[in-house]
Amino acid sequence: MENFEDIIKSDKPVLIDFFATWCGPCKMMHPILEELHGKIGDKARIIKIDIDKNEQLAAIYNVRSVPTLMIFKDGKLEWRASGVQSADALEQIINQYV
Repeated sequence: MENFEDIIKSDKPVLIDFFATWCGPCKMMHPILEELHGKIGDKARIIKIDIDKNEQLAAIYNVRSVPTLMIFKDGKLEWRASGVQSADALEQIINQYV
């Protein structure tokens, strides 16, 4: 199984969605991320991380609200935002790092 550090070291952008199962806006992100995946294909990876199952990771990255989205490339945090984002906006941001 891949660990988080290996995943974010990818030379492709990796979009991380820090979410919680009890979070309403997080549930809204799911179809948006599916739409985004349809648009970007394998240009980037999309990974969902449940903050309640990965409390240490959420603490390391100072995730205070969910959903929090982050884009990593080559192990470096390139972009971060909290709250629901549109598929179009995320696609434009990812394209900056492809």
